[in-house]
Order: sequence, then C-alpha cells, then structure tokens
Amino acid sequence: MLTKKQLDLLDFINTRLQQDGVPPSFDEMKVALDLRSKSGIHRLITALEERGFIRRLAHRARAIEIIRLPDSLGNTAEAAPAAPGPANQVSAPATIAAMELPVMGRIAAGVPIEAINQVSHQVAVPASMLSAQGQHFALEVRGDSMIEAGINDGDIVVIRETAVADNGDVVVALVEGQEATLKRIYRKGSTIALEAANPAYETRRYPQDQVKVQGRLVGLIRTY
Repeated sequence: MLTKKQLDLLDFINTRLQQDGVPPSFDEMKVALDLRSKSGIHRLITALEERGFIRRLAHRARAIEIIRLPDSLGNTAEAAPAAPGPANQVSAPATIAAMELPVMGRIAAGVPIEAINQVSHQVAVPASMLSAQGQHFALEVRGDSMIEAGINDGDIVVIRETAVADNGDVVVALVEGQEATLKRIYRKGSTIALEAANPAYETRRYPQDQVKVQGRLVGLIRTY
C-alpha cells in the first residue's frame, strides 16, 4: 500500500510522461509535492521502485519507466485494457519515449566550427522532438542573441543535420568557413541574412556562397 506522498509522486510522474514523453526533474517533483529538499524525492522514488511501480533506467538522465499503477490511478494512464491478473496492475506500462543525443559543444558567434566536434556529454531528448529522418545532435547556447526567440544562455538546442532551411528557420550556420552561429536565416536573391532575436544585435548579411547551413533547430531543453 502506498502512502499519500508516494501516490502523489507516482501520479505526477505518470501525468508528465503522458503529456511530455519524459519524466519531470527532481526539482519539479520537489515543487509539485511541496517538499523542502530533493532527498525526500529520492526516498519516495526508491520506495516506489522497491514496491515495483517504477523502474529507473541506468545511464540515462531523468529516465524513469512506470511498470504498473494502482487502481486509483489506472484511469489516468491511457493504457490498454487490463488483462486478467492482480487488481492493482495495468497491462501496459507508461514508458518514456526518449533518446540520448551527444552534446557537441557550445554555439555562439565567433566560435570556430572545429571547436564543435567533440562530444562533451549526453542528454536525454523526447523522441517527439526528433524527425524520423536525418541525424540529430545538441549544442549548448552561449550568449543572448536569440533571447526573444525563447533561447537563453545555457539552454541546450536540439539540431537536425541538414543543408537546407526555409526563411525564418533558426539554423546553425557556418559563416565564411570559420565561425558557427545560431540565427534566423533569410534569403533574398544572392544574399543571406542571419538575423538575431535581440535588438541589441544587428542583422548580418553575406553573399550566398559564404554561408553554409549545418542544421536546423527542432527543439530546446532548459534546466532550472
């Protein structure tokens, strides 16, 4: 039998998995349950795992799989009809749909593209962010040139590798073969404009042959 806090946490994790495809962070769990520290969340997670309601997946950030739900939460799981068996178990687990992507380095104006070619760590990304076609990678943002597009210093941007992009897309662009930058791209005739999302930065324009699209923004991950 679960305590109220254990049940509340299981419900919160299940709801976030259904909505976002990834579980909440420990900080989000702490706030949702009105606890003072994350150590209380660790104890609740351990208790739920020991009782067979969840499973933590090794070597993945924020990776939790719901194995079963009690009757009181069964109607929120959007699971398949339960097969004959224990009354407190649903037949289909609510699993995370996430993939590990390499974080290739930092992206900001003036950083040579050669510096963005070594994996610094891995990050768990909701599968819903990723296209079925093409390769993906992640970059850590440095600077505030895209702040009005909701991209802040320290954010992780998810990029799909591509050499083409539509006007207005946020892209990783290689400029003059030397620097990589994250900007909105606009083409006009034989000219390409790389536009910041911050009025403090002016739009930069280049001949078309001096700009090469490396990838297009498809998602963003922020840690609070």
